[in-house]
Amino acid sequence: MNESSLLTWIVFMPTIGAVLLLFLSGSELLKRTTLLFTVVTFGLSLLLIKPFVGGGVGAEGAGYGTIFFEQIVPWIHSGAFKVDYHLGVDGLSMPLVILTTLITALAAWASWSFESWHTKRGLKGYLVLLLLLETGMLGVFVALDFFLFYIFWEVMLLPMYFLIGVWGGPRKEYAAIKFFIYTLAGSVLMLVAMLAFYFYQPVGGDRTFDLIKLANDTTIQEIFRNPATTFLGFKFSTIMFVLLFIGFAIKVPIFPFHTWLPDAHVEAPTPISMILAGVLLKMGGYGLFRICYPILPDAAVYLAVFLGALGVVNIIYGALCAMAQDDFKKLVAYSSISHMGYVLLGMAALTVAGFQGAMFQMIAHGISSPMCFFLVGVIYERAHHREINRFGGLWLSMPKYGSMATLGFFASLGLPALCGFIGEVFVVYGTFDSAVLRDAGNYNMLFGVLAALGAIFTAAYILWLIQRVYLGKEKPEYAGFRDATARELAILAPMAVLAIVLGVLPKQALLEYVTGTLNNILNPILALSHHALAFAGG
Repeated sequence: MNESSLLTWIVFMPTIGAVLLLFLSGSELLKRTTLLFTVVTFGLSLLLIKPFVGGGVGAEGAGYGTIFFEQIVPWIHSGAFKVDYHLGVDGLSMPLVILTTLITALAAWASWSFESWHTKRGLKGYLVLLLLLETGMLGVFVALDFFLFYIFWEVMLLPMYFLIGVWGGPRKEYAAIKFFIYTLAGSVLMLVAMLAFYFYQPVGGDRTFDLIKLANDTTIQEIFRNPATTFLGFKFSTIMFVLLFIGFAIKVPIFPFHTWLPDAHVEAPTPISMILAGVLLKMGGYGLFRICYPILPDAAVYLAVFLGALGVVNIIYGALCAMAQDDFKKLVAYSSISHMGYVLLGMAALTVAGFQGAMFQMIAHGISSPMCFFLVGVIYERAHHREINRFGGLWLSMPKYGSMATLGFFASLGLPALCGFIGEVFVVYGTFDSAVLRDAGNYNMLFGVLAALGAIFTAAYILWLIQRVYLGKEKPEYAGFRDATARELAILAPMAVLAIVLGVLPKQALLEYVTGTLNNILNPILALSHHALAFAGG
């Protein structure tokens, strides 16, 4: 293994493990082998940090075109059609790759305690699909060829469909089919945009699916931005942004494309909910950052108010829905919808703080949300129900578990010194400071106030949850519950530590690695003339 092939090893190490599992038997051997391959993949992903530390070019000065561990191999070259196996990481993708490998390893370890449904429905199949899912997710974050990106996006879909549909709860088939249909519909729109990007390039030129070239090539950009370039009668850049946005918004998820998420979370096994919340939702935000904003910058400005409004709706609507839930797991699912609204609002603000806050919120939510879902799974395994109103006094019955739960839910709440606080504050500040939203009609003030109000709603339902579930008198029916085991505490510990580290040292832990890439996505957008954009978009 050398530097140029490191990403290939990271992406396909889980696939190697999946193939090996086919020849093994015995539940203990299967579980330990799966955990081994996920841990090895996590260890390899940590090597990606090296170029980004020590004040080198990978730190704050790294631009959108600064790619590390790049690997380009000709793949499908047939006449004018050219697809390359092109991998690489920058400040945008590196943290998400590490997050993916960490959460998958923890989810694989979390799967050890769910023997009842494993043995009934096949432990080997579950673990094989879990590893294949990791390959699909990692491929999305490191693919720099749009065609390859799309392939990995589709690879991710099938394992998740079966993991929910076979190993899920009572309504697993409904939830799995709903997830599949929503995601496939978004994929079709993405396919249309991908092919349009390719065929709208100069006929005599070297057409490409290279995402970096699509964003930086002046000839391609002039064609895409030209008001005379249309698709089905609409301005090309605007309609392409909308098509891609819908595809990515389904994954985030953004209202009104969110309805698959609560069903999928409630029916999915706890380890799969950890991956769904920690990684899959981030793929939508990553797609917006990687494709929509750098390749279609004029449309990003033209649609800023619309995107900001959807972000605010997500924040408020998700929080209110969470507040109304009696199902513990469904409450956490709706909280994810609310928290991911900050990601979209931060992007729509088109400010440095907004972009940093959106990226930070993706990573912070990728830590706190899997922690919360695992906490729900721990108590569900003991109580065999998730009705919030039936719990009470669990902190007295299970002090170790109660302490971890308080930390996890406070991180989700956005308590200062924990990870959830930084992203939300940056997004709200970036929204108030947004010149694009201000020039469009002082929407910056409206959106900023509503986003801050959403934080109050979040505090309300989280504190209410903690009061009903963990505080109060100890109930006799839960007095005999065993506290969190050493394995459960070990699974929670990395997420708890990261929640604190990201909250106390946000710059050193994340922002200095991503700022350069984010700035170089944002600067070309801000450099465009606002009046020219208004004319071109109108």
